[in-house]
Amino acid sequence: MNVVIRTDASFEIGTGHVMRCITLAKQLVHEGAEVLFICRSFYGNSISFIQSQGFHVHTLLSDKNKKHLQWTRDNWEKDSEETKLILGSLNKKIDLLIVDHYGLDIKWESKFCSVVNYIMVIDDLANRVHNCDLLLDQNYYFNMNNRYKGLVPEYCTLMLGPSYVLLRDEFLSIDPQKIKRDDSINNILIFFGGTDPTGETLKTLKVIQKPNFSHIEFNVVVGEANPKKEEIKEICTKIKNSIYHCQTNNMAELMLKADLAISAGGATTWERCFLGLPSLITIVAENQEDVTNAVVEKGAAYCLGSSIEVTDTIIYKEINSLCDQNNGRIIEMIRNCWEIINPNIVKMKLVTRNIMRLMK
Repeated sequence: MNVVIRTDASFEIGTGHVMRCITLAKQLVHEGAEVLFICRSFYGNSISFIQSQGFHVHTLLSDKNKKHLQWTRDNWEKDSEETKLILGSLNKKIDLLIVDHYGLDIKWESKFCSVVNYIMVIDDLANRVHNCDLLLDQNYYFNMNNRYKGLVPEYCTLMLGPSYVLLRDEFLSIDPQKIKRDDSINNILIFFGGTDPTGETLKTLKVIQKPNFSHIEFNVVVGEANPKKEEIKEICTKIKNSIYHCQTNNMAELMLKADLAISAGGATTWERCFLGLPSLITIVAENQEDVTNAVVEKGAAYCLGSSIEVTDTIIYKEINSLCDQNNGRIIEMIRNCWEIINPNIVKMKLVTRNIMRLMK
């Protein structure tokens, strides 16, 4: 089975699209598929990281002076033609084209109906029409089952909700039933995604230097594409109870050790829920708002607000409040995380199963 994935990362949109595609790619390789990526070389791309994971990447050139998403939307036809040229150069039939890109929709996808056997779309926005055989939206929403009504063909197989979440093997190898958590906070994980475009890590580092947090160990994680990573590293060297990690490959281990996460509302939301890790969330992108609100409404996290609203004073107040073991909020969040995600179902890798069923 030959699979091509068209996705991008950049400082503007972060690395979440690429990370979940790599997870799916590895699962498909395990099933015997050959997988390659097509990515555009925008500022903050993850092309070298994808290659380091063992996948070949065909690179599309970018206009570095343009906004990533808007450029793709405006130049979708150019993107489709360049992508089609790459597919033609492969000299083999493509069984599945996977598209994970907010800048592409039915116009782009329809160009490939006669070129590939099947098309799969990964989306979270439900704000545009698609032409696809499979659609994955792994997020938790109040209107989850109706979000794509009228946006996909009737024959499209919908994979909606956290039961279909794409988790790396480092998470799937863990049995959440054996995790023991209580309401004490001795270890806090700080991670705001691969690029942290709004500078939330630096904001949080101001807070953790307070004397009343000196007993807590802080693991500070940044992505290789974070433009402030050297500044963050330098600050961490001056905070005795903090440990700096860049592009770590042991996130599951760090989450298991943590009693609380201070994070963005992106894809790591589902990793935290899978491991029953309570979190304070800052919304750093518009597409995170609905998901975060749903998770907070369920009681599995607490939202500090949008990045423009969140101050170090707010962060300090909420950490301090959660350190009070008599308020019961930590225990409640732990319990509600596991009400959102059923680990036994996630371990079944339903997305890969549906893809392999379609290929038969």
